[in-house]
Amino acid sequence: MSKSWRKISITIFLALILLCVLFTVFSSVNSAPYTAQSVAEDYNLPIGQSMFENQSILGQRSQIEVPLISDVGFLPHQLLALDLQGILMSLSTGVVPFDFATISSEGIDSYGNVVDVDGPGYLTFEGDKLAVKEPDNYVWGYSAPYKWLEKTENGVDVVENGTVIKSVPFDEIKDLEYSNDYYNNETIRSWYNYDASIGSIFTLEKGMVGFSDGRNNISSADVPVIFGKDVVDYAAEYPTGSPILLYSGNYTEENGEVYGTSLGSHPEYGDSIREVNARQFVDAWNGTIIPPNSTSSGKDYVYFESAKDSSAPGGSAAHGVCPSARALRAAVTSEGFSLPTGMTWDENAVLFGFNPAQDITVTNTHDYPVRINMWTEGSGTGMGVYAQITRYIPTE
Repeated sequence: MSKSWRKISITIFLALILLCVLFTVFSSVNSAPYTAQSVAEDYNLPIGQSMFENQSILGQRSQIEVPLISDVGFLPHQLLALDLQGILMSLSTGVVPFDFATISSEGIDSYGNVVDVDGPGYLTFEGDKLAVKEPDNYVWGYSAPYKWLEKTENGVDVVENGTVIKSVPFDEIKDLEYSNDYYNNETIRSWYNYDASIGSIFTLEKGMVGFSDGRNNISSADVPVIFGKDVVDYAAEYPTGSPILLYSGNYTEENGEVYGTSLGSHPEYGDSIREVNARQFVDAWNGTIIPPNSTSSGKDYVYFESAKDSSAPGGSAAHGVCPSARALRAAVTSEGFSLPTGMTWDENAVLFGFNPAQDITVTNTHDYPVRINMWTEGSGTGMGVYAQITRYIPTE
């Protein structure tokens, strides 16, 4: 009985192969003309969307089926996939699954599933074909408001992706429950009362835009799904619009030289305040990752103490940041980078009027990312302040 069944199965299999060969020959005459562009337009394929292994480029939609009589050449791809049940179904129903192999170049199988893609790829055109491309060695983008508060004459509008979803009167702002590790209702009320003018915005959630590889912008909800929660946490620490390294492939870390200085003593400005500010500068810049050919500031939500200084605009300044700034200046310029914006070559390294965290900017002119490392050792006027650059060197 088993031998007879095996013989029947082999016969059916060979017959199907013969049918597919015949269908392939006839398909050169009968097949309907399909192009990657026409299929993408007809079925609204999400060109530019991030995609992972085993996802379908059709999303949650059903498989595309086309008439068998005009597309008999699509049968062999079912046979190659050992989809014998699918072949029998096509023969009995008169429709056949679309063969994406005819309009794709890489990263897509004949059924429209993502294959052989490591990391967050994206759907695109490669010449006149569809492709899901693997991410470049490094992928970066820029944080942008996705959900925010906008100050109005009567309170605030809650805006999501450009659409006002709620208007909140002034006397109800105190009841807003938006918060994360860096802001809460008190922060929002302080912004509204002291910093904001009509039309000013307070970012609640950040999406990503301006990707280095040209993929589509993504919402705040998609950032952790595609690139991980660590990216969300990093973006939250930095001002909106900062460049964010989202993905890195094969690379090795190479540490640059360590540059250091000491806090020193200037009792006229208050050495205890100076120590606080030096440490705050270090916190603002330590761990900052700057993508290739990009410019970044230090962290947001870092605050500095003011010390009286009659020579400073307004009569006070954040003294104590200059020793830390000198260490950072030495580390970044040793890489061949230009003098950071907001700094001078003087002993007093930070210009008046520049916030030492948000306003100073460093430009990475390398073709690979770098990370800024800063730390302190000891305490008091003899406290050491150190800076170093780590290079993310790509490996082939």
